[in-house]
Amino acid sequence: MNETSESALGIKPESLYLTVIDNLLDGVYFVNTERQITFWNKAAEEITGYQADEILGRCCQSNLLEHIDCDGRALCNLGCPLFASILDGRQRQDEVFLRHKDGYRILIHVNVFPIVENGKTIGAVEIFTPRMSTRHDYCRANIVPATPFSNQTGSSSSNGEAESYIAYKLHDLKRSQNNFCVLFFTVDGIESVNEKYGEEVAACLQENVFKSIFYNIRPSDHFSYWQERGFIGVFEVKKEYEATLLADKIRYLVEGSDVPSIIDNFSVTASIGVTMANETDTIHTLVERAYGVMRKSEIASGSRISSDG
Repeated sequence: MNETSESALGIKPESLYLTVIDNLLDGVYFVNTERQITFWNKAAEEITGYQADEILGRCCQSNLLEHIDCDGRALCNLGCPLFASILDGRQRQDEVFLRHKDGYRILIHVNVFPIVENGKTIGAVEIFTPRMSTRHDYCRANIVPATPFSNQTGSSSSNGEAESYIAYKLHDLKRSQNNFCVLFFTVDGIESVNEKYGEEVAACLQENVFKSIFYNIRPSDHFSYWQERGFIGVFEVKKEYEATLLADKIRYLVEGSDVPSIIDNFSVTASIGVTMANETDTIHTLVERAYGVMRKSEIASGSRISSDG
C-alpha cells in the first residue's frame, strides 16, 4: 500500500490488515518457528471456544486443540501441517478434526502456509473453516439429545424422527435401490462416569459425543439419541465396507470427546453395531438388528465395532 492510500484511510497498513483478519469468518492463527501462537483472531475464538488470552504464547503442540486426521491419528506431535510448512516452505490443505474447548469434535478445512521475510521462514499461518456450519449452528441452538442423566429434550433426540427417517429410507431403497445402513452405539462405562462424577458430567459427556458426530455428518444423514439404549445413525452408503469405515470414523470421534474441565486423562470408547438395510426390512427389524450387533460388540473382547456382514 502506498503513502497516498495509507493517508486516505488514516490507518497504518499493518493495523488495517490485522483488523481485516480479526473480522474474518474463518479462524486464523500465526505461529513462530517454535510453533508458539502469536495471533488468534475472533473467529478462532468463536469456532474453538478458546479466547485469545488462553491461547497466545502457548505452543500449538501443547494439545489444546488436539488435531486428529480422518483416520484418528493425532497430529499435534507427529504430522503437524504447520510444522511441516515451516520446515519445507510448502503450502498445505487438509481436513482434520479439532477438539472444541467443551470437549466435542469439529471437522475443519485447514489451509497452512509459511510466513517468509527476506527469504527466511519466520513462522506459519493456519486458516481454518468448519465444514458443517449449518449443523454447527443447529446444535448451538441447544438442540441436544435427551440422555438418561438429563431432562433436556429436542427434536433431534426424538425416536419418532429417527423412525420417520428410516421409513423414508426404506421406501427409497425399494424404489431407487439407494443403499443405507443403520448404526447403533453406546458410550462404554457411562454408568460408571455417572457414579463417579455425577449426572451432570455424564450428561455433558453424552452431549459432547452427540455433538462430535452430529457436527460431522452429511445433511442427508440422520443421527439422534434412542431412548436409554444409545445413539442411532442412518447413513447413505453404497457398499457394506463403507458402513464399516463409517463405524470406524464414529469410533475415532467418540474417543476424541471428553469433558475437559472436569475429567482429566479420561478415556472414552464406544461399542458400535452397524447393519445394511435390505428391502424386506421394517423399522423394527432394522433397528433391532443394529442394536443386537452392538450388544455383541459390548461383550466381545478386542474390537468394539461389529457388523452383521
